[in-house]
This record gives sequence, structure tokens and C-alpha cells, in this order.
Amino acid sequence: MERLEFGAALRQLREATAPATLGLPIGRRRTQGLRREELGVLAGMSADYVRRLEQGRSHPSAGVVNALARALRVGRADYERLCALAGYAAADGQVPTDLGPGATRLLERFTDTPMFVSDAAMNVVAMNSAFLALGHWELTGGPWDWNIAWRTFCDPVGGFKQSTADATDHEAILVARLRSAVLRYPADTSLAALVDEMRTRSRLFDTLWRTPRPVTVYESTGVFTDPDGDSVTLAGNLLAIPGDDLAALMLTAAPGSPDAAHLAEIVSGAGEPTIIKVGRSGPG
Repeated sequence: MERLEFGAALRQLREATAPATLGLPIGRRRTQGLRREELGVLAGMSADYVRRLEQGRSHPSAGVVNALARALRVGRADYERLCALAGYAAADGQVPTDLGPGATRLLERFTDTPMFVSDAAMNVVAMNSAFLALGHWELTGGPWDWNIAWRTFCDPVGGFKQSTADATDHEAILVARLRSAVLRYPADTSLAALVDEMRTRSRLFDTLWRTPRPVTVYESTGVFTDPDGDSVTLAGNLLAIPGDDLAALMLTAAPGSPDAAHLAEIVSGAGEPTIIKVGRSGPG
């Protein structure tokens, strides 16, 4: 059964891969996506072996799974799925931080919605100018200035406040995401150092790490206040971007509310919509 499922997943990925994205000529094609011969050449194996894999008549080694994943340029989620179906653990590696095309499109298309994209370790990777315009995120010069979990538990952002109920939901989400990241990327020393430091610095984080709360919603509300004292209440919704192991947080106001009108004013004053990539010490 596992061989059949692996074969079906491999064929689906092959047929969904556009030849042009791999630098191959398009020409006239009878089949959708890549030909088995093309995948075989890219992965260093015969087309017949690719056929046997897709038909569930052969079991791949871990090296073969890695070669196929590299040849198809699949995202982390699809790679992990192939590994699981083949009965192997995915390569540990480092937490990916590349801003993939899916995340870029979200930031480009929702220019009037404050949004940021974070990696699996909860580091902000990029944001749009609408998020930056909120003006609430002051920098302290620390090494984890742009880590959402660190700023929540160890170095709170002064311009962001939540009710007890919303803070409880937010904290549960952050701990659950970090625990999942540690399981997937046990070789990432930066992630391990972050978690160790947080457990040392925050009694609440250490308690939740040992006894995590269940995550019931992926939404919470907060009040964002800029340096001039102007505030707006926004709800944050977390959207997974599984192919690149990223997540986007979108901030919205209740339709027709004074907060929605205020948010529109804030965004309109931000100037030309842009995407800001973020580093450890601030926007770059």
C-alpha cells in the first residue's frame, strides 16, 4: 500500500511540474508536466525505474527519494510527504527562510492588509509596507528583535496589547509552532539556542513548553499603538504556506467599523506598496 501511495504522489508531482521551470524545452507534448525520461535524467536514474516507482513495483532508497525531490524542486512539505510514504525521516537541515513565490504573491496582492511572513522558527522573513505603517514594532537591538515568540514571551513589543483570552490563544499557537519546528529541524542550532534561551528567560514559556495548551483557533485580536498614541484594533489570522514551510499573518479590522476606517487611513499614508525583507537586526 505504501509503495502505491508513494508512486501516486511521485506521479502527481511529476505531472504538476512545468518543464519551463526546470529549464527544459516545452515543445509539443502528449503528457502533462515532465516526461519520465526527463525526470530520470534530472534525478540520475532510468525512465524505466521511474515507471516502476510510480507503479508501486519498486521501493526507493532514501537517496533516491532525495534525488527525486531535488530534481522536481519540491517544497519542504512535499519532500516530507515523499519521505514519509517511503518510510524515511526527512533530512533535518536548517529552518528554510527563503521567501518563496507563494508568500511573495500574498504580500503583493494584499497591499491594503497589514501582513508579515515568518519561518518555522517564528522569525519574520518579510512584511508589506502596510504592516510597517502600523508603527508599533520598536527595535531593541537584540539578536531576536524580529522573532515573534521571543518578543511575546521575553521582550514584549510595547505597542501591542491583548486581552487575557487572546493572549492565551496567541501563546498556545507560538509554542505549538516552535515545538513542531524543533521536531522537524533538530539539527538547527539557532532554533535550539532560541528555545533554550526562552525557557531560561520566561517562566511562562518554560511551563507551556513542558505542558503545552491545546491550540483551538489560529486567530487572536490585539490593539496596535503607534508612537503618537494612535491605536487600532485588528484581528490576526495565520495562514500556512506549506511548500516553503512559512506562515503569513494577516491583520484585518471588523468591516464597517471605526477601526477599519482608521486602518485605511494608516495604509493610505504608507506610500507606494512595497515588500520589506527582514534580517535579525531590522528591515533590510
